[in-house]
Amino acid sequence: MGQDLRAGAIEKLQDQFSELNWTYHDFPVGSQNEKMYKWPGRPEEEILICVHKSDGVQELFHRHDFFYFNYTYKGQYDCLSYKYDNKITIREGELYAGQPFAGHALCVHDNQETTIIGLLIQKETFFRAFLPMLSANSKLFHFFLDPATNQFSDEFIHFKIEDDCSIRALLEMMLVEYAYPKEDTQDILKPLALSFLLQVARQYVGSQREPDSNRLSERIVQFMGEHFDTVTLKDIAKRFSYHPNYISTLLHRELGKSFSEILLEQRMERAVVLLRGTNLLINEIALMLGYNNSSNFYKAFRECYQLSPREYAEAME
Repeated sequence: MGQDLRAGAIEKLQDQFSELNWTYHDFPVGSQNEKMYKWPGRPEEEILICVHKSDGVQELFHRHDFFYFNYTYKGQYDCLSYKYDNKITIREGELYAGQPFAGHALCVHDNQETTIIGLLIQKETFFRAFLPMLSANSKLFHFFLDPATNQFSDEFIHFKIEDDCSIRALLEMMLVEYAYPKEDTQDILKPLALSFLLQVARQYVGSQREPDSNRLSERIVQFMGEHFDTVTLKDIAKRFSYHPNYISTLLHRELGKSFSEILLEQRMERAVVLLRGTNLLINEIALMLGYNNSSNFYKAFRECYQLSPREYAEAME
């Protein structure tokens, strides 16, 4: 991609930044109101790319009602986090991503030119179009769904983008596509955004990975959680080079549960979060969890919670 084309796209979106709707709205959090950014683009847009260039600004502490992924293209800035009551510095080449409702305040140091490229995604688009591809990792799954079930959530992702990955290149492709839009631009942005998010997920999981447990049973459960939608006992036997019967005996002996019971728990845990936090259809949730048809999901859910998925969702309203 030509440098002149990139530079032109950045300049164009910088000029458009002030035209976006960055109005603060009052939002009730507990017994007080806090400031909230609502979707700043056109309602029909599902994905928005913006470029923020600043040489010194202190924002009010605020929240968002959309997912955002901010990449520091040039310079650095500080970000204040409410939950952790701390200040972190986001440097050039680093990504800072937040959930809907996650509170923060951005502060660019005086006399330091900083350019931030933001990928913004509407909540329902994220849940429907992207979450199914990102749900295998339990930590990442809860990171993305927690704001939908807990409006006090204040989690964020922050890490250095590796030089050999394609995150920056994908962001630049989206930047140019959005700056020079065509009739099918939103359709073009979706697969690019998915590739971007999968790369982010890969790096996030790598940065958050815990040391491998010495216990085989714990490693098996972790593997199941990362492949809960497709995993079988044969898959585990092949992955860990043990006979399926040995795997079954080990899980019973050390965890007191069968392979099927553990898998059901993992799927039902995700089902509850999806029912509470999204408006996905029941059959969409069933497919995401690895059920070939919704009737099998209905049966499993009722046996676990004594309610149908629909009854459970209605009880949560």
